Amino acid sequence: MTKSKKLEFRPDDYVVYPAHGVGQIISIEEQEVAGIKLELFVISFEKDKMTLRVPTNKATEIGMRSLSSPDVVTKAMTTLKGKARVKRAMWSRRAQEYEQKINSGDLISIAEVVRDLHRTDDQREQSYSERQLYEAALERLTREVAAVSGGDEIEAARQVDEVLMSRAA
Repeated sequence: MTKSKKLEFRPDDYVVYPAHGVGQIISIEEQEVAGIKLELFVISFEKDKMTLRVPTNKATEIGMRSLSSPDVVTKAMTTLKGKARVKRAMWSRRAQEYEQKINSGDLISIAEVVRDLHRTDDQREQSYSERQLYEAALERLTREVAAVSGGDEIEAARQVDEVLMSRAA
């Protein structure tokens, strides 16, 4: 892998790590692990109070990516407006699919999960596991929308909520 390919991310960049969502690269450091020198991205996930070290040569391989473009955010918002597509498969199978979509790190897939699991007040109550998946997807979506727009998460959550409510009306 060439040097230029590895360093497409720089300190202070916001990135999306598939399994954890939006984080900020604090630094790039070298560590010796089992006698091998490794160059690592140090990524901070402020909200989760977590720091992650990712080898620079593995970052793109594991799906780490830059924030979505404003166009992709617009597409995700359009996806939210769509009609919920709930398959008639068993819940465990659907839950697995939702989990995969959330952990894919793909904003459109995450928006699909939010759309499919969103409930209005007049609809039946969500099960605990449905609510957990919905909240995880919603949090990932709002964090990335906030990071892309440069705004705060409260404003991003309000935007997402508006789109979901306009669909219900």
